Amino acid sequence: MFNPPPEIFENPRDSYHNPWIFGILIIVVIFIFIIMYSVESQSKFLTDPFLQAPTKNSVQVVWFTEFPGQRNLVFYGENLTQVVEANTTKLSRTREDQDSFVGKQIEKGLIYQQPMMRDIWRHEAKVIDLIPNNSVPYQVISEQENGENISSKIFSLAPKPTADQPLKILLTSDHQLKPMTSANLQKVTETFDKLDAVFFAGDLVNIPDRSSEWFDDNRGNAFFPNLQGRANYELEKNGEKTIYQGGELIQNMPLFPAIGNHEVMGIFSMESSLNDQFSQPYPLEVVKNLSSQNTENINSETWLKNNSFNTDTYQEIFTFPENNSEKKNYYAVTFGDVRLVVLYITNIWRSPSLEDDARGKYRERKKDFDNPAEWGYGQHIFEPIIKGSEQYNWLEKELASQEFQEAKYKVVMFHHPPHSLGENAIPAYTNPIQYIDRDKNGKITMIRYEYPQQNDYIIRDVLPLLESAGVQLVFYGHSHLWNRFVSPSGMHFLETSNVGNSYGAYIGDKKRTVPLNYQEKYAEVGNPNGLEPIIPSIAPLRDENGKALPYIASNDITVFSIFETETGTVSSYYFDTRKPNSEVVKFDEFQLQKKD
Repeated sequence: MFNPPPEIFENPRDSYHNPWIFGILIIVVIFIFIIMYSVESQSKFLTDPFLQAPTKNSVQVVWFTEFPGQRNLVFYGENLTQVVEANTTKLSRTREDQDSFVGKQIEKGLIYQQPMMRDIWRHEAKVIDLIPNNSVPYQVISEQENGENISSKIFSLAPKPTADQPLKILLTSDHQLKPMTSANLQKVTETFDKLDAVFFAGDLVNIPDRSSEWFDDNRGNAFFPNLQGRANYELEKNGEKTIYQGGELIQNMPLFPAIGNHEVMGIFSMESSLNDQFSQPYPLEVVKNLSSQNTENINSETWLKNNSFNTDTYQEIFTFPENNSEKKNYYAVTFGDVRLVVLYITNIWRSPSLEDDARGKYRERKKDFDNPAEWGYGQHIFEPIIKGSEQYNWLEKELASQEFQEAKYKVVMFHHPPHSLGENAIPAYTNPIQYIDRDKNGKITMIRYEYPQQNDYIIRDVLPLLESAGVQLVFYGHSHLWNRFVSPSGMHFLETSNVGNSYGAYIGDKKRTVPLNYQEKYAEVGNPNGLEPIIPSIAPLRDENGKALPYIASNDITVFSIFETETGTVSSYYFDTRKPNSEVVKFDEFQLQKKD
């Protein structure tokens, strides 16, 4: 309870006899109490509420706490007179470990020496009977076990917008608690007073089972704080420190995510670090083959997940549209004039290193040659998209649907780049082919992986399908840079993932690490799939010779893109974090054309 300073009431008779002073004191006390109560209340929520899966007359409201709550309620409508109770579930795999930055653990292993389960509860309520294109206020309240109620601030919600409703949509990806993300999202909200949705092309965090990366990393830039304007991240550039708060976005608009490689967790263990578990996913068929003698385990879905890979935490955090796939990792939704198709196109990222100690995309570690249980199996794909696969067939059906055909704008979003100047443009997006070389005595001398370019599933199977269906925009991430391309038929490709950092553009003298003596040829520079990058149309960055660059790949300049449906325009903006008082610069713009 708030206790006012004693000196306020040292001469109570003076205060009582001066109503102006007494009134002012009361107002000050009440104001301080409200501020302190608000801060205390908000600190007990892990997140503000955020919006998911809108329909024509409803939307889901979701928030997280570290207690189950006696009751968890959403109040909404004029004067917040309507109420709906939330359904509460507990996340099943969220943990902290020695590499977490959480609470008082400010350096590795200070508190945790191995993974520990962390109890986190998710509350979700469906708000119904909403009117399209009409926003209403809402607030969430959770009642703790001691009877204390804690409440959020008041935000606004709405169902899906109707066709012809002008929208502004943020296109973003690859946040991963990277240094510039908080600045990026703060500049988004400073530049645009109102947005209507967030399309997120994967890699939301780094380690999906590490709770603090989603909720409360003590460095101040966890996933939800960044997207809710509650971040507190100090960015230092040229000796100058600036605090960024991110942007208040998803409390008032829906978030539509795609799954990236950083949403896929590897093997499960309560002993090895979460980083190690993340980096050790195994193909399902390999796990089944290695454990073929234990048929009881093979038939256990949980056992298979724990020994291969899973997306459970991602699936438990988010709510997807009702027409989603059974596995929840690909879906389609109509939002205003936009039909958004979200695919599960990602694989495990592995190092391009060719050294003996590399469990990489092109080879196994030398010390593991005789131990298949430690092989990485190259850059293997998590969910098939090859022609004839379940996901491919689902995509074919979606592209033929009435909802898709009638949409003014047809957008497809996934994580892996079909066209890019980034490092992740190679090797081809195909199942790795394993080659085992042996000496004359049968001893393994090399285990290598090849990726035939002609077998790239995105280029060979997916893009022709999208072209023939009239898709106007393919939006993706993964390589942490901005670049865009246009196919001969006019289908646009946009990678706008230079949000929190960059790993560079491979063009000119900057070359990718590739094997030179393998059967396949791997592109050291440029886009391996043929299309030439487009020079930004308004204000491109320039090299030291004044030549316009067809990309932004910077650890000082952060980029975001906005899709405006009223004009069909996709605009990209950059902000130079070395100049914290500088303006955001609009550097590129292109328009989506309706295809016959």
